[in-house]
Order: sequence, then structure tokens, then C-alpha cells
Amino acid sequence: MKKITIKSYVIGFTFSLILTLSAYFLVSMHINSDFGILSQQILIPLIIGIAILQLIVQLIFFLHLTHESKPRWNFVFFISTIGVILIVVVGSVWIMNHLNYNMNPQQVDQYVQSQDGF
Repeated sequence: MKKITIKSYVIGFTFSLILTLSAYFLVSMHINSDFGILSQQILIPLIIGIAILQLIVQLIFFLHLTHESKPRWNFVFFISTIGVILIVVVGSVWIMNHLNYNMNPQQVDQYVQSQDGF
């Protein structure tokens, strides 16, 4: 097990601050230039990439995911949590997409008109 020092916290905080400010300045430059510097097809993946780097920095420097002992139970629990979150998010988006498709106003009107008594 590696020894955790104040130096690692300062390095992690500096990286986090740089990544946060870079994302902020990219978006603010994009807005202030009347959306002319970067297209959204480039800006959105760039921001997502910065967010993933931010996640990695947080995991390494603050949650100390790489500093635990041999069994690596923290990593196993982290992967399990990510799996559950992905299942919930992807399932919710899937359900909302199908609800949006199935509850289209034209389809609802056709269904109501096809029913007897309405």
C-alpha cells in the first residue's frame, strides 16, 4: 500500500482545477464568439473527454483507487456501481424513448377513435 501524502492531494486538486477551467473557457469562448470558434460536433466530444479525464483524476488522487491492497475490492465495487448506474440510465432513456414514440398525439387520437363508446 502506497503512502498518501499532501503532495498527491495538491497535484490532484491542480489537475482538477485545470480540467474544470479548460472546459469552462472552451464553452465560454464558444458562446462569446457567436458559436464560430468550434462546431458543436467538436465541442461536445471535447467536453466529454475532459469530463472523463476529470473522473480519472478524481478516482486516482482523491478516492485512491490505485492505492489499495491486493484484493482491489474498491475497484470491484466501483465497477459494480458503474454497471448499476448504466443499467438505470440506459433503461430510463429506453423507456422514455418508447413512451415518446407510443404516446404520439396522432397515435393516441387514432386509438381513442377506434375504441367503441368514445
